[in-house]
Amino acid sequence: MSSDLFELASRQSYPSGTLYVVATPIGNLADISLRALHLLALCDRVAAEDTRTTAPLLARYGISKPMLPAHEHNEREAAERVVSHLRAGERIAYVSDAGTPGISDPGARVADAVRAAGLPVVPLPGASALLAAVSVAGPWASPFTFIGFLPTKTKQRAGELTRLATSREALVLYEAPHRLHATVSALLTAFGGARRILVARELTKLHETLLTGTLAEVHDRVVEETPRGEYVIVVEGAPPVTHDDEAQHDRLLSMLLEETSVSAAARLAARLTGVPRDVLYPRALKLGRAGATDDESGDDAVEED
Repeated sequence: MSSDLFELASRQSYPSGTLYVVATPIGNLADISLRALHLLALCDRVAAEDTRTTAPLLARYGISKPMLPAHEHNEREAAERVVSHLRAGERIAYVSDAGTPGISDPGARVADAVRAAGLPVVPLPGASALLAAVSVAGPWASPFTFIGFLPTKTKQRAGELTRLATSREALVLYEAPHRLHATVSALLTAFGGARRILVARELTKLHETLLTGTLAEVHDRVVEETPRGEYVIVVEGAPPVTHDDEAQHDRLLSMLLEETSVSAAARLAARLTGVPRDVLYPRALKLGRAGATDDESGDDAVEED
């Protein structure tokens, strides 16, 4: 049976002088495709994000090839070497440490440089943590926008989430274990607790775990566990705002404005409704100006800056 399947893989044309971008398993070694194995055995050289990671993978399948390091710190130099080998007529397979190259992994610049040199680039699809997580999230996760890793600094991360808070598309993030708690807390602050979320840990591995629920529910569960492994986070997009919603928001903001500033009213209303502050602030500002005296309106203008 396996020989018949490999024959199917071999029927594809694999021209020389071509860069093949090859997806590899994200955890379970059985997730490698037959085409990937066929191409890795056929190619003349393997360009790898980390040769120390790729060598055991190839050895597991009885494949031995010359390897060329091609990681984020040497992509320009690596691209030049890849182009040189391709022009000599070699087939080169590019692999990252896990999953599909170019998706929050090195590889995109190498592929771009090869194409700019007038040489062909061919994808061999396969494992992807991004797609694995979205596939089990539910219909609310489509369409989606892939964000990758958020900024690591608190202020920059908060600013990025504020910018994304009004996106109607679901957001897909990658996160390292030591930043999981901070990122989920930042999502809760920026988006409110009502949106649905999936937190996927160690996909395809022994300790694979999927946490689902509202942001408030999942936040409480996440902070109770010790993070380990790599995470994919899928967050529901912003809900559409109806005319009735806007009227209710205006009533809430008007009440809050009787007791506090425009900025504080928008911030409190965002926490109570789950609507992003950036959506509520212009409405609070308009309501505040409408009800303010000439002296008070100047204070609001300062807050807007």
